[in-house]
Amino acid sequence: MPSPPSGRCRDATRGGGAWAVTPARRRRGSDAGSAGLDRGRRRRPARGMAMFRSLVASAQQRQPPAGPAGGDSGLEAQFSCPICLEVYHRPVAIGSCGHTFCGECLQPCLQVPSPLCPLCRLPFDPKKVDKATHVEKQLSSYKAPCRGCNKKVTLAKMRAHISSCLKVQEQMANCPKFVPVVPTSQPIPSNIPNRSTFACPYCGARNLDQQALVKHCVESHRSDPNRVVCPICSAMPWGDPSYKSANFLQHLLHRHKFSYDTFVDYSIDEEAAFQAALALSLSEN
Repeated sequence: MPSPPSGRCRDATRGGGAWAVTPARRRRGSDAGSAGLDRGRRRRPARGMAMFRSLVASAQQRQPPAGPAGGDSGLEAQFSCPICLEVYHRPVAIGSCGHTFCGECLQPCLQVPSPLCPLCRLPFDPKKVDKATHVEKQLSSYKAPCRGCNKKVTLAKMRAHISSCLKVQEQMANCPKFVPVVPTSQPIPSNIPNRSTFACPYCGARNLDQQALVKHCVESHRSDPNRVVCPICSAMPWGDPSYKSANFLQHLLHRHKFSYDTFVDYSIDEEAAFQAALALSLSEN
């Protein structure tokens, strides 16, 4: 009589003609089934990820190609000089902060001993002002609608177009006329404090603007231990002319990194300035 196949035994109750599956065979079958289930589970995430990627790819194909921020309507503002508020003309960029201006607009800032960026007020090296070639390429590539006739013009030619556009000339004719200030015969008050130049509190050197005062004190009085009054703070409406700073150099470097003229209205008191700043903050949010 033939021997039963591996993994099977003869079932004595059924006359020897049937073969019964042993528990070992059932275990092997169960293991195989669970392995197939695991493979199916592994395949389903892979198929799901492939479907997700295909959906993303199709959505990207339906999207229009990305362009400059703001679209055509905001292009002129995006490529306008912060000083003259017109489209850049021969743009230059400050190396330290990266801000861009028309070359001609930035020239007055380059004539002072310690120039500051007109936008962020950070000091910069005049020798590290370079031609903004990447901006010039963008000016030649992008077009924007004219603010008068709505005709699309290359940004590099926008200034020339606006100067000859009749619609723009009509808009300018309707603007309020500039009335120059009439000279007055009244004497200038003598009690207005000088907030443009200062004297060194250590040696008395005069006619130093804020940046020159910082540079002078760092170079000439770095190791001076004397307590002195800050001439910048004492010239402010809220300043205390009798308060002596224990570490004047650190005070200069941390407190006077910017010019108060940029942010302060000297004609109002401190409480009114605080309320104005709070109202402006709420309106922006």
